Amino acid sequence: MRECTPRAIILGTVLGVVFGASSLYLVLKVGLTVSASIPVAVISLALFRLWSKAGGRDATILENNIVQTAGSAGESIAFGLGVTMPAIMILGFDLEIGRVMLVGLLGGLLGILMMIPLRRALIVAQHGQLKYPEGTACAQVLKAGAVGQPGAAETSEPAGSFASTGIKASTIFTGFGLGLVYKTLMSALKLWKDVPERIFGAPLKGGSISAEISPELLGVGYIIGPRISSIMMAGGLLSCLVLTPLIKFFGDGLNVVLPPGTKLIADMTPGQIRTAYILYIGAGAVAAGGIISLLRSLPIILHGIRSGLSDFTAAAAVHGTILRTDRDLSMKLVAGGIVALIVAILAAPSLHMNILGAVMIVVFGFLFVTVSSRLTGEIGSSSNPISGMTVATLLLTCLVFLVVGWTGGTYYVTALSVGGIVCVAASNAGATSQDLKTGFLLGATPRLQQIAILIGAAVSALVLGPILLGLNQTATVYVPAAQVAPGLHVPADARLGGPETLHGSQARADTKAYRVWQKTDTAGGPAGKYLVDVSGAVVWLVDPGINGAFKTRPDGTEVRKFDAPKATLMSYIIKGMLDRKLPWGLVLFGVMIAVVLELCGVSSLAFAVGAYLPIASSAPIFVGGLVRWLVDQRMRHSLREHKLDEATLAAESDKSPGVLLASGYIAGGAIAGILIAFVAGVLGDLDARITSWAEASNPFFAGPNADWLALIPFVALTGFLYLTGRQAPQTPIRAREDARAP
Repeated sequence: MRECTPRAIILGTVLGVVFGASSLYLVLKVGLTVSASIPVAVISLALFRLWSKAGGRDATILENNIVQTAGSAGESIAFGLGVTMPAIMILGFDLEIGRVMLVGLLGGLLGILMMIPLRRALIVAQHGQLKYPEGTACAQVLKAGAVGQPGAAETSEPAGSFASTGIKASTIFTGFGLGLVYKTLMSALKLWKDVPERIFGAPLKGGSISAEISPELLGVGYIIGPRISSIMMAGGLLSCLVLTPLIKFFGDGLNVVLPPGTKLIADMTPGQIRTAYILYIGAGAVAAGGIISLLRSLPIILHGIRSGLSDFTAAAAVHGTILRTDRDLSMKLVAGGIVALIVAILAAPSLHMNILGAVMIVVFGFLFVTVSSRLTGEIGSSSNPISGMTVATLLLTCLVFLVVGWTGGTYYVTALSVGGIVCVAASNAGATSQDLKTGFLLGATPRLQQIAILIGAAVSALVLGPILLGLNQTATVYVPAAQVAPGLHVPADARLGGPETLHGSQARADTKAYRVWQKTDTAGGPAGKYLVDVSGAVVWLVDPGINGAFKTRPDGTEVRKFDAPKATLMSYIIKGMLDRKLPWGLVLFGVMIAVVLELCGVSSLAFAVGAYLPIASSAPIFVGGLVRWLVDQRMRHSLREHKLDEATLAAESDKSPGVLLASGYIAGGAIAGILIAFVAGVLGDLDARITSWAEASNPFFAGPNADWLALIPFVALTGFLYLTGRQAPQTPIRAREDARAP
């Protein structure tokens, strides 16, 4: 049967890049990603069906499986890169293209190769114990959509089931188109305001409420569900309606600047209060929430370590295979590949790696690849605590560095490189194990799946790196040094790079070439990247697009920054342990908030992410979760006579048309956001002219009722999601875990 064909590899790789780019956009905005396997599988079924109608050969079920295998790598690499790499700029270093691509490439390939020896033990030997929920669901979707195709399982589905009603791939394409058009009309053409906002006066002075009414955030809320989205919204409400008004209430009468702020609280807007104070409180809560979630998972992790080590030993004892469905890549090739990757990590100058760091990558990488692969089988990818594993890696790495006395600036990069590679490896190992479970249920060849995901991971890593740098560059603001660091000069012993010129719309106003100074301390001005003239005088602060503080360029144009909450957490861990120069009072306030929530039985990590993010990001996620709750309640009512358990109801909800439409919203909105950002960076004058027209002539954008009028298209988009979601199948599939295609 046709399986690992060139067209399957190419299509899977392209879809992996598309969904990887949208996942990267999401993780930079809100610190979340969603699984891409099922959307990729559905799109694959639809495109190959169109191919066959045009006269070509229809794909076999195993070809479609190769497409989703190659396509799943992009999302996991995007998560690892978005969680770790932007922290390098927060620590005062440049986000180099070589460093980003190497972390994604080496981490992704390392995770896949380290997982391969565990396949027989985790996927085959423990077939009845480890469920791999996403992998099993993807197999059911492929079997249901491939009825009548070559190699499809000959199964009799009940009338009205997901199989008999067919998979409506048009739902994803509809969502993609709506998300793309909506985002373009709103963000590029400025037909309506993208962030409606209301700032309150006394007695809640300083309080505000806003919402970034974008399709991708609405889709994320629908997919993650009502509980997590509600907890995130609660964190946002605490931030903007409690903490900010409190700071304003107590600080309005101060006639001195309260550090780490740089101006009087009475003169601060809610956004400036958030930047100066709330971000540190939120970061402390996120750090505490991540550590607490890791400690809560510690028994499962220890169990996974013990079982994984025995699994690895048992797998190593297997010699030779007979069946096609039991053929892995050669263990010699796997071992040689791991050694080659470690050598490449040591040889790459941009990673600032040493022998001790490489040893920690091997130890922590093998440990958390094993844990991630097993936990994915037990609780699924969405509940897999990859962030907690990364936090643990960074804590242990920084502790070792402190013991040996490595506290200089370059060791920030070394520690982050270790954490980044381990994070990408663990994330990709979980995705690989889900894909191999899908293949096991479909009768696929593991070796061909492993080749497909290696190719998909390599291409995604090489493409997502430039996209990450591009997104950062498009929202970069060059701030005059006189504004943030007046009179600052480069020290005589400083190392300078360059030459470098300004990029984007500001480049037309200043075409000079400057030397680059990476400032890692806060003496005389904030840490970060500076452009220096020939005399050594600092001319520009390069404020990055990811986690930058300045949203207005000198010419008055506005940019939309990326908050990157998880990357901020990673930078605070490294800086807090190796440098210990943080406003610890504010950070500890956040830690105490997380502790109080845990004592109340509430997941502090989701709450903390909501408190760190602007409420504009949490609000549309909450709306999406609310729509999912309404859809699920209706489904429960319509299926009440079947007396289904919660697990079956959840599985049916996860395969509903609403999830497919929400996935399309995410992909369409995120891809549009990426394209708009790149175009605005190149054609800044055009964007400025459109903005000027909208502010002068468009009542939906700048009129007195613009905030209310902007809600009309968003309500329409939300209503369509609800109407689509309620079309769930009326007779559910009952999962047959042991049924495998011949």
